[in-house]
Amino acid sequence: MNRYPIWKYVIIAITLVLGILYTLPNFFGEAPAVQVSSGKATLKVEPAMLGRVEKALADAQVPNNGLFFDGNSVKARFRDTDTQLRAKDVIDKALNPDAADPSWIVALNLLSDSPQWLTKLHALPMYLGLDLRGGVHFLLQVDMKQAVTKRLDGAASDLRTLMRDRNLRHAGITRAGDSIEIRFRDEETRERARLVMADSLPDLAVAEAGSSSDPALVATFRPQAAQTLQQNALRQNITTLHNRINELGVAEPVIQQQGLDRIVVQLPGVQDTAKAKDILGRTATLEVRLACESPDELAALAAGSVPFNCERYTERGGAPLLVRKQVILTGENLNDAQAGFDSQTQEPAVHLNLDAKGARIFRDVTRENVGKRMAILLVERGKGEVVTAPVIRTEIGGGRVQISGRMTTQEANDTALLLRAGSLAAPMDIIEERTIGPSLGADNISKGFHSTLWGFVAIAVFMCLYYMLFGFISALALSFNLLLLIGLLSLLQATLTLPGIAAIALTLGMAIDANVLINERVREELRNGASPQAAISAGYERAWTTILDSNVTSLIAGVALLVFGSGPVRGFAVVHCLGMLTSMFSAVFFSRGVVNLIYGRRKKLARRSIGQIWKPGTSA
Repeated sequence: MNRYPIWKYVIIAITLVLGILYTLPNFFGEAPAVQVSSGKATLKVEPAMLGRVEKALADAQVPNNGLFFDGNSVKARFRDTDTQLRAKDVIDKALNPDAADPSWIVALNLLSDSPQWLTKLHALPMYLGLDLRGGVHFLLQVDMKQAVTKRLDGAASDLRTLMRDRNLRHAGITRAGDSIEIRFRDEETRERARLVMADSLPDLAVAEAGSSSDPALVATFRPQAAQTLQQNALRQNITTLHNRINELGVAEPVIQQQGLDRIVVQLPGVQDTAKAKDILGRTATLEVRLACESPDELAALAAGSVPFNCERYTERGGAPLLVRKQVILTGENLNDAQAGFDSQTQEPAVHLNLDAKGARIFRDVTRENVGKRMAILLVERGKGEVVTAPVIRTEIGGGRVQISGRMTTQEANDTALLLRAGSLAAPMDIIEERTIGPSLGADNISKGFHSTLWGFVAIAVFMCLYYMLFGFISALALSFNLLLLIGLLSLLQATLTLPGIAAIALTLGMAIDANVLINERVREELRNGASPQAAISAGYERAWTTILDSNVTSLIAGVALLVFGSGPVRGFAVVHCLGMLTSMFSAVFFSRGVVNLIYGRRKKLARRSIGQIWKPGTSA
């Protein structure tokens, strides 16, 4: 009746071991570390960087407690802050010979001090939010109207080029508000222009306007096209912010969309607000120039000099490249860049979409420079980087450009991302700013930990006094629940905030409610004259429905907070929802397993330790 099969105890044992493994890293604290990440848009941190950092530290005889590569950066852990500062200087000098133009960002950081065998099992501590670690919080408002206005200006330029190419005479193209008006001299030309616009510019909705003597067309963005434009602008701004914040060396920045036109940026561990503002507000531009490839210019490059009207840059592979100072196109002429494949060779390629002005200039330049190289540069803070330098094979018209040749699929995706995210798609304003000091974060951690600890102790003492052995089992199930919850948050790499700690404390209070229901149900069965074994079985089975109903209703409220909330509310909701799931597992499955282990093997059970059972008609 009250016996678990072996497989259920195996599940409990596996869950207990996993809970301990993934909870352990949170108790080891943090160690001083140095993080190496890319300082230029055209550079990527490769696994070989791990060997370079290790060699630099070994040559300088700086000991470390472990190096590892996480895909985007190389991190080294040290035993104290003095060694950390020495290591930063050593690595910086080894990787950045030119201090005025650093290629790699060497930043101070804090990493988990958990053993390597735990790290290899991907057992990592929870991330700490701003209110627990300190840092900077920004709420940015994206000017969506400006993004649409910018695109409308491009569409008006496209229409002028289209009318000229199709030999359609008009009386003027003007932009009024969110629409573009094109006036014509006769209705026949207007009808021809409407058909051409519908075929060439599908994102525009075209409607007739004016009178028979003054015919006109009014073009506006279709609702779906305008929505896509705004979504792309927001996505591009988020990507650009990610690229820029890498320079701050922040381990786990939070950059996420809030609502339709806002972006939340949280930088844990960063205390320099002015530096953070400078990074977020920086602008980058895209430039297209021709390469300097005449015999005299190449000879000057081989001799180590730079010819007049040329500038020296370095390609992605490290080879020097001379480009002309004259800028042919800028990022303002680029509408979109997407990775794809060459239709003939099926090689990875990047497809660019230029506006009308850019398409016309590009067509003329490529027609006159077939066989020459064209460099695409990303210029930031006055310093340019060559993203790619393809050879012009033929004249390219129509505004659709393809970059291909000696490129992997990943490189094509990276190049498209760089070209898209070189600058902000729409301006942003900081509408909210908060700075939290590290001492306040440590105080919040201490208070949160002690509130949870003393709340747990109070609940455990009450349960043991009131329900005796069954109360001790309930306290044991509560401990198991807390272990599972922290292990699950660490496994999911959730960010713990002060509301999250409040949710943990609340979860403990709500989780014990299930054990109270079970214990009282067992008491009720005993009062009705049931045998101890039958009372235990009926108590768990009949309390399950009530426990499920109460937890499901709490879970619904938590999901609503998760869906419609933001910021701290979402942090509270995540812990609350996970706590509801772990409490049902621990209060019913785990606690009954312990009860069955104690009482289940006894065929005749005369007594059970569940506290005083009051029966009707008896006196104290």
